[in-house]
Amino acid sequence: QIDHIALYTRDLERLCEFYTKYFDGTAGKLYQNEETGTQACFVVFAAAHGLEIVTRPQFEDAALASVDRLGTYVVQGGHRENVDALTEQMRSEGYEITDGPVVGKDGCYGSFVLDPDGNTVRIVA
Repeated sequence: QIDHIALYTRDLERLCEFYTKYFDGTAGKLYQNEETGTQACFVVFAAAHGLEIVTRPQFEDAALASVDRLGTYVVQGGHRENVDALTEQMRSEGYEITDGPVVGKDGCYGSFVLDPDGNTVRIVA
């Protein structure tokens, strides 16, 4: 059983805000390792699954480029109307919608959006 997934970023605050604003996540207390400078924030969702969003002062473009992107993080959007509304809100606020809303080959209605770091998030009804 997966407890949570970690995303690495240079901008902890921006990514935490994205997942709390659009997906009703609750951000926990900021954790900081004084020795390494690593900072992390857990964002927990209604289903008790979570994301650990992590940054380090020594992250550089090359280091982040070598980190594999999360394949797709799937979030429940509720009814189709909710998926449509959230997709349009995110589009109007400048986020890239890479597909949808459509009924996928798996029969799920949803859309795909890139988070601020380029990770794919699938919003499903």
